[in-house]
Amino acid sequence: ALVSMLFVPPDAEYRGYVNLQVLCLLFCLMAVVLGLQSCGLFELLAQKLLTGRKSGRRLVLLLVLLPFFTSMLVTNDVALITFVPFGLLVLEAADAKALAIPVVVLQTVAANLGSMATPVGNPQNLYLYSLSSMSFLSFMQLMFPYTLTAALLLALCIFIFNKRQLLQLQEIEMPYICIKDVTFYLMLFVFCLLSVAGIVQKPYLLVIVGAAVAWKEKHLFLKADYALLLTFVFFFIFIGNMNQVEWLHALILQLIEGHERIISIAASQIISNVPAALLLSGFTDAWEDLLVGTNIGGLGTLIASMASLISY
Repeated sequence: ALVSMLFVPPDAEYRGYVNLQVLCLLFCLMAVVLGLQSCGLFELLAQKLLTGRKSGRRLVLLLVLLPFFTSMLVTNDVALITFVPFGLLVLEAADAKALAIPVVVLQTVAANLGSMATPVGNPQNLYLYSLSSMSFLSFMQLMFPYTLTAALLLALCIFIFNKRQLLQLQEIEMPYICIKDVTFYLMLFVFCLLSVAGIVQKPYLLVIVGAAVAWKEKHLFLKADYALLLTFVFFFIFIGNMNQVEWLHALILQLIEGHERIISIAASQIISNVPAALLLSGFTDAWEDLLVGTNIGGLGTLIASMASLISY
């Protein structure tokens, strides 16, 4: 971003670079999901599903489907932060540590691919969905076939590669869950979803969530992923400046036109899928190809999706 400013010195155009709507929504979602996480809601859900006697296949299936479905609402990062450590505890309690690496790999794939189902599943979806102005129904119709295929392939892998041994799970002690706190953050989460749907304006959402979290647990603000927010800001500046260099914009546009999906998959392997979405969106409006490409592109190298580093 700073280097690009040498070619395009700051001027009046800079004011239009940063998409504050996306940043507001992303920050609010971070704060609310951190609140839900602090309540222990996800661990409680997992514990209820994973007690008693289970077959090896069923245990792995549940451990993989938990991040697959929860990532659709709370992002792939949070799903993995929550369920990878919990999964390792469950496998230890079942005396099945040999399954640890295959299960964590499948959980990572599940979180990355499950998160593509909704606009709030991951940062690139939220950004591209906001930028494209597509309807929620159109988004779901676009991503549903890929999400369903991912679920079927995950189930197939689990069925083929896991034995049918019976495991006895010891009960894992969980902290006390305050229903009032869970309800409080779920209500804020509904406000976030209403904002994604365009019913609640982003500035109002920022005021509502900011005031509510500051009153309830202001320390959560310290845990938000400000590095991700700054990454968005710097990419906005870089892309805005590159678009002002006409010959460079035309060259990049010529290179990617008609190949948006494969290029977004390839770019994700090198710079990660969120930056790939931010970068390529400055040169093409093929939103559907970018959505599919950056979500599938989250698989592959260790940095293709930063969520994978959490598991690693």
